[in-house]
Amino acid sequence: MSPEPEARPDDEQERLHTAIDLAIDARASAYARYSRFAMGAAVVGSDGRTTRGVLVENVSLGLSMCAERVALFTAVTEGVAPAMLAVCAPRTAGGLTFPCGACLQVGLEVAGADLLVVAVDPDGVHELAPLATLLTRAPKRHTPLARPGAI
Repeated sequence: MSPEPEARPDDEQERLHTAIDLAIDARASAYARYSRFAMGAAVVGSDGRTTRGVLVENVSLGLSMCAERVALFTAVTEGVAPAMLAVCAPRTAGGLTFPCGACLQVGLEVAGADLLVVAVDPDGVHELAPLATLLTRAPKRHTPLARPGAI
């Protein structure tokens, strides 16, 4: 397998616009019957492939699923290596709404600390941040080699 080509700045801009457009579009399909806080998300992979996700609520709140996790889980299912995760949601407390800690932790697990996270409002106003700056003290991946005393 040959190494993946290094991303160019114009590739990142293209990923950004794709992620924003898909997240805004996905938001229209959110199942937010209880909160009315419709959210959509999109993953753009390092190879340009995409996945989408929407908030799916349930009367039993613990069974609800955030749009970001749906998009990330779909990326795993489809073999997409996430490079960027965008979430489109209404603003909260006057600011853009970034993913919750649980969604960031899933992003860390499946994509790593360099995943670029985009918060976007329904009008397309957005902000970009590396996942590592949003989840600074997150639990790290467990591997047998990471255990104390491992060979």
